[in-house]
Amino acid sequence: MLNTKFFEEMSSKLNEAVANSPARDFEKNARALLAQGFSRLDLVTREEYDVLAQRLEKLEARIAALETTK
Repeated sequence: MLNTKFFEEMSSKLNEAVANSPARDFEKNARALLAQGFSRLDLVTREEYDVLAQRLEKLEARIAALETTK
């Protein structure tokens, strides 16, 4: 028969070890470093890009309409 208490204790200890490991610190530091690097770049979000693409399509349609009326 399986001892569920043993497995629960082992799982808890493993989770605690991972949470306190240097790998966790490395992950946090890497994320912070990447976020800092991306903040220095002139990037836009996907939502901003989509809005600008829609505006561009509307402007292109207006220009095409103006060119056909001349």
